[in-house]
Amino acid sequence: MTVRKVRIAMNGVTGRMGHRQHLVRSIMAIRAQGGVDLGDGTVLWPEPVLVGRRAAALRALAREHGLDPENTSTDLDAVLADDSVDIYFDAQVTSARVPALKRAIAAGKHVYTEKPTAPGLDEALELARLAQAAGIKHGVVQDKLFLPGLRKLARLVEGGFFGRILSVRGEFGYWVFEGDGQPAQRPSWNYRAEDGGGIVLDMFPHWEYVLHELFGRVRSVQALTATHVPERWDERGERYAATADDAAYGVFELDGGVVAQINSSWTVRVHRDELVEFQVDGTEGSAVAGLRGCRVQHRAVTPKPVWNPDLPVGHAFREDWQEVPDNEEFDNGFKAQWELFLRHVYQDAPYAWDLVAGARGVQLAELGLRSAAEGRRLDVPELSL
Repeated sequence: MTVRKVRIAMNGVTGRMGHRQHLVRSIMAIRAQGGVDLGDGTVLWPEPVLVGRRAAALRALAREHGLDPENTSTDLDAVLADDSVDIYFDAQVTSARVPALKRAIAAGKHVYTEKPTAPGLDEALELARLAQAAGIKHGVVQDKLFLPGLRKLARLVEGGFFGRILSVRGEFGYWVFEGDGQPAQRPSWNYRAEDGGGIVLDMFPHWEYVLHELFGRVRSVQALTATHVPERWDERGERYAATADDAAYGVFELDGGVVAQINSSWTVRVHRDELVEFQVDGTEGSAVAGLRGCRVQHRAVTPKPVWNPDLPVGHAFREDWQEVPDNEEFDNGFKAQWELFLRHVYQDAPYAWDLVAGARGVQLAELGLRSAAEGRRLDVPELSL
C-alpha cells in the first residue's frame, strides 16, 4: 500500500462552516478513517495547512486537532508558492473569495471552494475561464446533494416514483437572534450587503443545484426579498443596520413546466420536522424530504379530503405517509464530496460540480435580486464560457 500525502491549503477554517464541516467533519474525519483508498494500492492522506488572518487562532486550532502548529500561515502567497501544496480550499467570507481563488489558480493549484464562488456572475465566470485555461481541477461545494433526505428523494426521482413531476415546494429557515438579548447564530456580515451578505446570495446557489440536479434546469425566476429585521447587534455587542435581505420568496420554472416555490428566511420560527423540507408532487405520488428523512404517499393510497370548514378535522393526514428506508449508510455530505473531489484530482474520476456549476448558482442569485428589484419574472439563460 502506497500512502500519498496531499497538502491542502485551507483558508477560512477559523469560521463556523470552515471549521465544523470542512476541517473537523471532512478532512479530520478522512484522516481518522485512514485516508481515501483509491482502490489501486494508493491511499490519499490529507495534510491540512491552515491559512487565515490570525496566527494565534490558527495555531490554537491546529493544536486542538492534533496538527502541527507550524503547519499554519497568515501569508497566503507564501503558501501558494510552496510546491508541496497541491490544493487550495476557500471557506472565507464571500467578499474575500475571488482574489484568493485567482491567486491560487495563477499558482497552478487545484481549487475547491465554498459557494457562492463570487459576489456576481461576471467574476464567477471569470474564475471558471481562468481555471479552464490553467488546466487545473476545480470544484464547488454543493453539499445538499449528499444529504440523506435528498439522496432518498433522488432515488425516488430516478425510479420514476412521481410519474410526471408537477411542482416542488421548499421551506428553509429558522429564527436568527438579533444579537442583543441572545447571541446571533450567524456572523454579522451575513446581514450586511456591503460585505457580501444576504440570504439570496447565500441560499439561491443551493436551490439552483438542488433543482438542476434533481428536477431540471431553472428556466425563469421571480423573487420577492425583504429585510424583515432592519437592526441587529454584532459580535462585539454593537448595534448595526442590516442592509442585506434576510428573507426571500422565490418561484422558479424548470424544464418540463415543473414549478418550484421556495421560501428562505432567517426570520421564521420552525414549525416543521427539519430546518429545510421539500415537498414534491407528481401524478403518481408525492414525497416530503428534509435533511435526513423522506416520506412518501403513492396515488393508490392517497385519501380523498373534502373541504368542510364547519366540521373539525377528523383525519390524521400525516399518518397516511410512509417513511423511505435508508437502505444504506449515509456519510457526512461535506466529507463525501471532499472524497469525490480528491478522487477527481488524483484519479481523474468524474466530477460535475465545478466552477461552471458554481457560476450557475451565482447567476440565479443575481437574477433573483434583480427580479425582486424590478418586480418581474426573469428568464435564466444558459451559461457559456
